[in-house]
Amino acid sequence: MRARQGFDRSAAAAGVSAQFDQDAASYDRLVGANPGYHEHLRLSARRLGLPAGGAGAVVLDVGCGTGLSTAALLETYPEARIVAVDASAEMLAKAREKSWPETVRFVHARAEDLGPALTEAGIPGPFDGVLAAYLVRNLPDRDAGLAVLVEHLAPGAPIAVHEYSVADSAVARTVWTAVCWAIIIPLGRRVTGDASLYRYLWRSVLAFDGLARLEQRLRDAGLREVHTRPVDGWQRGIVHTVLGRR
Repeated sequence: MRARQGFDRSAAAAGVSAQFDQDAASYDRLVGANPGYHEHLRLSARRLGLPAGGAGAVVLDVGCGTGLSTAALLETYPEARIVAVDASAEMLAKAREKSWPETVRFVHARAEDLGPALTEAGIPGPFDGVLAAYLVRNLPDRDAGLAVLVEHLAPGAPIAVHEYSVADSAVARTVWTAVCWAIIIPLGRRVTGDASLYRYLWRSVLAFDGLARLEQRLRDAGLREVHTRPVDGWQRGIVHTVLGRR
């Protein structure tokens, strides 16, 4: 496949935080043009299934970016405390500029360094739920990163991995490529002057796990009750919620 040729996934993933830093100022505007983006984040948040609006729960949002997934968690679980983490300093700065209640905390860290960063911030967990939106695909070492997330889950607590996966469907791959080259990449270039991040998005999704492989990664990391649920709209078959429980 064209996207796999010459695509060094590990090297690209290692540099993706710098690309997010570069495009942080325009990120919300670009994803806001994507029909269903915010509703799908809220859908994955709801699928964690925390009771009573999250009362008494502490939820970890890993890969929070500019805080869009954090907002989805806050809307869904207004009674929970939320700890939002991202590796991009500029994306995190944009998140912190927004208005948040005192129950939301932000921490700058890579997923691989989550433990020390949370301990230093005085919030080491374990957590009553984890949302990882568009994170796993971007980890240089996916298995190691997932292991860290699972380590921070309380026994029995749920995780929702909100992620692209098209490897199992030729139709999904075709739709994804068409949308990227007709809309996402040209729009990214027009808004930012540089489409590098959006070409990486296209290529990284095509190179990512199929759902069976992703589910197995979660089982190998120590999760049970692993299963996948779809989203609606044009992203059906492209974006998924992969759920599990420690």
